Amino acid sequence: MPYGREFDKPKVYQIRVKGHLDRRWSDWFDGLTIAPQANDETLLTGLVADQGALHGLLAKIRDLGLPLLSCSRLEKEE
Repeated sequence: MPYGREFDKPKVYQIRVKGHLDRRWSDWFDGLTIAPQANDETLLTGLVADQGALHGLLAKIRDLGLPLLSCSRLEKEE
């Protein structure tokens, strides 16, 4: 695998979905911060343990029927 173990380390992600999620869903989304946005969108932000955990979060979004708009790994600012 050309990327080695880079993606098996905790990283901060931002996931944008269509629809509004109440902040009470934060625990269900492994403690991600839930921030309602304009245009009926929600931004979920937080530390994700690894790629397996990320796929689990994306499956939860799918299971809720929320359209996924974007998923970005935030790079640490140097």
